[in-house]
Formats: sequence, C-alpha cells, structure tokens
Amino acid sequence: MPNITKKNAQLSRYIKFNQQYNVPLLKSELATAMALNWPDHFNKKDYNGSWQSISLQSASGREDDILANYGVTHYKETALLKKLPYIKSILDSWDCPKEAIRLLALHPGAEIKPHRDRGCNYVNGVCRIHIPIQTNQAVQFKVSDEFLVLEEGTSWYIDFDEIHTIKNNGKSVRVHLVIDCIRNDWTDAFFTAHGYDLASEKQGQQMNEDQTLMVIAALERLDVPAAKQLIEDLRKGR
Repeated sequence: MPNITKKNAQLSRYIKFNQQYNVPLLKSELATAMALNWPDHFNKKDYNGSWQSISLQSASGREDDILANYGVTHYKETALLKKLPYIKSILDSWDCPKEAIRLLALHPGAEIKPHRDRGCNYVNGVCRIHIPIQTNQAVQFKVSDEFLVLEEGTSWYIDFDEIHTIKNNGKSVRVHLVIDCIRNDWTDAFFTAHGYDLASEKQGQQMNEDQTLMVIAALERLDVPAAKQLIEDLRKGR
C-alpha cells in the first residue's frame, strides 16, 4: 500500500511517497557536488545563517544559476548533473517536465524564516519535490502548524503556498535534492496512487466556475461601465 500522509491529500499540506532511494549512493554523489563552490541563496531576507544552493538543471545551464525561474520554456542540464548518474536516474524516473533542479544546503544554526511561495502547489499545476540526502534529528521543518520529519532517501510533495519554516539546530549540514516539476497525466496518476483526491479537486474547480458565473450574472444586471470591466476581467480569469 502507498504511504499516504492524509486521507484527503488534495487538501493536505504534504504527501510522503513510497520510494526509498539509496542513501549511500546519494551521499557519494553529494560529496562530488560539495567539492564545488555553492552560491548563497538569493532570497536573503528569508533566512538567517548560511543557506546555499547549486543547480543540476537551470535556465542557463550554469551551476551557479540557482533561480527558481517562472515562465522559462527551456531548461538545461548542468555539467555537475553529468557527474551524478544515480541522481540523474532518479530525475529520469519522474516522467514529467522539470524546471529548476537544485541541491539546497542549510548549514548548522541556519533558519529559513516563515514565508510562502505563492502558487507553488499542485492545484496550480506545479509540484516541488524534496528528497533529503543528508539531514539530522535536530532539523525542524514546519508547514503551517505541523512539524514534518523528512528522512534521508525519502521523497515528498509539500504545498509551499502554505507558511513554512525550517531550522537546522543540528551540527551537520542538511542537504535536499529539490525538483520543480510540471503537472501532467503521469503526475496525476502518481499522486492519485498516493491518496490525492483528484475527484474532489475537480469538484472544487467546478464550484469556483459556478460561483464566477453567478457573479457575472449579477454584474450584468447592473449595466454600468465598471461592472462591464469586472465582467471582462472575470471571463479572462476563468
């Protein structure tokens, strides 16, 4: 049976998938990456201490291009990824389009402050997958009001549109493989196999559509210029 974290995964903040990746192989390839220079994370206002990243796939194909870009149509594998065959095989097993792929390192004593990544969730067509490669028991990973324990070699979907914060209170660096995936039929099937309630999601989308139509009908009865502009905006957003 799949390891389902919530009965209604469509509304949940996270899903733990049932894969268990080879931790010694992951750490062996991590050692190759750790020999390089890692840029500091670009969102400096969102963290204290040392939070660094290096790219395995980026918009430019450079390892130091660690931006999680939006709207970029083509991504390129970096030279580093070509040196990491096991990680490459993991990425290939996710049969969906991928955008930025990074290793992110949160050093001892560092804290990622509470924040939200707007639109970074499955209902908005994206899924950010975390695979912990190296961690420790003193890491605190909080999503909304719930603490998660992300073990080495596991894989997780997390709704990062929720408020989340991470503290590394341990003595070793915490490193995750982070994959930005684009939703497709394969991910729908995979998420559904792990408890994602696709039917409820579609029902909710239909309810939103019905509510929008009711608002448009009410605005049409007003017959004023401002209402007409609102109607146009609503129709564009449907």
